[in-house]
Amino acid sequence: MPGRLEHKVAVITGAASGIGLESSILFALEGASVVMTDINAAALEKAEGLVKQKAPNAKVVSLKTDVSKEDEIKAAVDKAVAEWGRLDVMFNNAGIMHGDDDNALNTPEKIWDLTMQINVKGVWWGCKYAILAMRNNPTDESKGLHTGGSIINTASFVAVMGAATPQLAYTASKGAVLAMSRELAMVHAREGIRVNSICPGPLKTPLLMDFLNTAEKRDRRLVHLPMGRFGEAIEIAKGALFLASDDSSYMTGTDFLVEGGLTKSYVTPLGEPVLPPPTSLIN
Repeated sequence: MPGRLEHKVAVITGAASGIGLESSILFALEGASVVMTDINAAALEKAEGLVKQKAPNAKVVSLKTDVSKEDEIKAAVDKAVAEWGRLDVMFNNAGIMHGDDDNALNTPEKIWDLTMQINVKGVWWGCKYAILAMRNNPTDESKGLHTGGSIINTASFVAVMGAATPQLAYTASKGAVLAMSRELAMVHAREGIRVNSICPGPLKTPLLMDFLNTAEKRDRRLVHLPMGRFGEAIEIAKGALFLASDDSSYMTGTDFLVEGGLTKSYVTPLGEPVLPPPTSLIN
């Protein structure tokens, strides 16, 4: 039985760890040819090796990419087209959450600018060059391939709700991703290019766990999570797979929340979590 991304070509940014790595493995297992990108060259090389180990028959290449530089994002898209003749899926996943990010009074301007450069401009440029490539996709009816494609932008649950533990630059950047994704979805809908954002809840990934570096910080969040646990990167990867695949063919402009019910919660349940988190593909 063919995979859900059979014959499709994908670029994934921030692919060396967390959501990006889980997605790279999952996309490859589902039949996609994948260009993995990340700013950390050593981690990216190791991640590429792991993807090839988990999906031995997959077509996977990697490219060191700094998403804050437009020419490097263009190069990643160009590599996908040069390798496999098209681009069907662009997963703009790379982003930062800086430890000095605070509130309006204390966030340094340089942290604000850095966060916007990576989390907003990086996504904009990823969308720009994906759209240009997707417009030129050749049609192959026998493989179900057409002009157009799916763009997925990683936002966050903080883009739709406030918090008394501020990270202002990060929150503002993710709000921008939501607004940008909706507008691009409307502009390009009749070109067959779908643009959706995915909004993770708090995850047990290195990015967040490094930020929540004390038990007190972690407990401050856990008390608000209806499921009683942080999410796992694989759970976001599965959401991204849905948005990348033709299963979501009638979805565009969506803020796809994968947050364990957090944004719908008023009072959380008592007791311990019943269902264990899913097994990571990384291990």
